[in-house]
Amino acid sequence: MGNKHAKHVSTELTDKQIASLKAITRYTEKEIREWYEGFIRDCPNGKLDKKKFIEVFKQFYPHGKPEKFCKYAFDTFDTNNDGTVSFEEFLVAYSVARSGNLDARLDLVFDVYDISHDGLIDQEELTKMIIALYDLLGNTNRKGDHDPKKRAAQILTKLDVNQDKKITKEEFINGCKSDPFLRQLLDPNS
Repeated sequence: MGNKHAKHVSTELTDKQIASLKAITRYTEKEIREWYEGFIRDCPNGKLDKKKFIEVFKQFYPHGKPEKFCKYAFDTFDTNNDGTVSFEEFLVAYSVARSGNLDARLDLVFDVYDISHDGLIDQEELTKMIIALYDLLGNTNRKGDHDPKKRAAQILTKLDVNQDKKITKEEFINGCKSDPFLRQLLDPNS
């Protein structure tokens, strides 16, 4: 944004890309093209970097500090681990986060929370994510029941069905689906 020396990507979306995105996101071709135009306007090189990703989140959460949350979310959106988020990666993740079915949204939320990418969430990861969410939302009340470590321990106890001190994706999704309060806490978009 505003960088006169940024390389502009002149390529258009191919019919194959549009067909794939339509199938995955359920957006129309017109909507996909509109998203693409906005994406290229904001990211002329066709790639969203972490700095720009944080800028976008700051617009949605002007009273919060999105840096920590964005680091974890960015790593999840960057599915090919190249340090940037392509238009396709962005639109697929955004579509799931905003309009995917509950299982798909919770699957994505789990992936964000699974900081180590080992298929499990432990208490340390959960604590880090709760702190990141509090920061994102501008929540400064972290005492008593709102203490991130205490909250993480409570959630772990509730979701960890096999009591191995780690939450699997299945435990996470099933637990969130059966507990509306927990679902709202862990997936504010639900």
